[in-house]
Amino acid sequence: MMKSLKYISSIFTLLLLFACGNNEDQHTATEYSISADEVMLTQDQYKSANIQTGKLTTRKIGDVITANGNLNVPPQQMVSVSVPIPGFVKSTSMLEGAYVKRGQVLAVLQNLDYVQIQQDYLEIKSQYEFAEKDYTRQQLLAEENVNAEKALQQSKANFQTLRAKYKGLESKLKLMNIDPAAIVDGNITSSINVYASISGYISNVNVNVGQYVSPNDVLFRIVNTEHLHVELTVFEKDISKLQEGQNVRFTLANGTKERNATVHLIGREISKDRTVLVHCHLENEDTKLLPGMFLKAHIQTNEAEAYALPESAIVRFEGNNYVFIEEKVVDETYYYKMKKVETGSSDRGYISISLTPTIDQESNIVLNGGYAILAKLKNNEEGSDHGH
Repeated sequence: MMKSLKYISSIFTLLLLFACGNNEDQHTATEYSISADEVMLTQDQYKSANIQTGKLTTRKIGDVITANGNLNVPPQQMVSVSVPIPGFVKSTSMLEGAYVKRGQVLAVLQNLDYVQIQQDYLEIKSQYEFAEKDYTRQQLLAEENVNAEKALQQSKANFQTLRAKYKGLESKLKLMNIDPAAIVDGNITSSINVYASISGYISNVNVNVGQYVSPNDVLFRIVNTEHLHVELTVFEKDISKLQEGQNVRFTLANGTKERNATVHLIGREISKDRTVLVHCHLENEDTKLLPGMFLKAHIQTNEAEAYALPESAIVRFEGNNYVFIEEKVVDETYYYKMKKVETGSSDRGYISISLTPTIDQESNIVLNGGYAILAKLKNNEEGSDHGH
């Protein structure tokens, strides 16, 4: 609707522009026969209308599915950081938006329970090593028929029990980022480090110094924006047109820059609002983009070679589509004829055109300034009506 108003406004403006040239045009019309769908422009009118002409071209034109969506990251590129053992936050310097590398210290936690776990580990380790030697000795005795079978079984059970406790505490220490070998050397600590498991940006900081945190608490969230993808919501009626590998053009909300992506995965479940989620990969990664940004996308489907013109070449008037053909140029006077055209799909500023006996690849078509010529044509018709 806004485009139509804009075009109508342009026509009336140009009517005023060309009105002053009526007398000269009527004089020229007596020298050349002009039909009702033809119009001629003087050199000055031609320049002021910024007329540009060209030929039909062939382009890949397809149907377009419009969809809304947002930017997101794969699950493996977004990490929630928590701790396996409760503790108090001793220190942290993290702020939202800060970039961290994998293995970088995010925070230091402190708790006397950490000391107890390390002491338990050393005790169990000693008992386990003793039990291991005892079990080996009992096996040798059993081979020589020196000891009873019961003593061997009891030694084996004790060894296996202590081994399970030893391995369990060792795993717990590793989860706490404490090196078991350092404990054996006597380096028992009451604090543990919390490390970044991926490189990326801190998107959430949920702790402060002195705060008590448990395994249920998320201390930080890290997002790696190097592999963002586009998630589109496509209506059920359009799903049959989608295929993996189709081109996608999108712009961010309140943005003008057009970016490209490719359909990668098509959801297999229809939601309650009768839509399907479509996953697309970006053509060019951009770390400045952020997860959650809203966007509008155009998915190109059923692409095929077609004759096409820039959309600026199409003049829409009274419910029909027209183009102007430059017929001749005589004595710096330009002659154009209005031709009705059948248009098809539009894509990236171009629209497909059906060839007709009067419009072919050799036709010199007005690509820009068509509405100015239409204004001149209608101005001539009004002048003729007043003359009658």
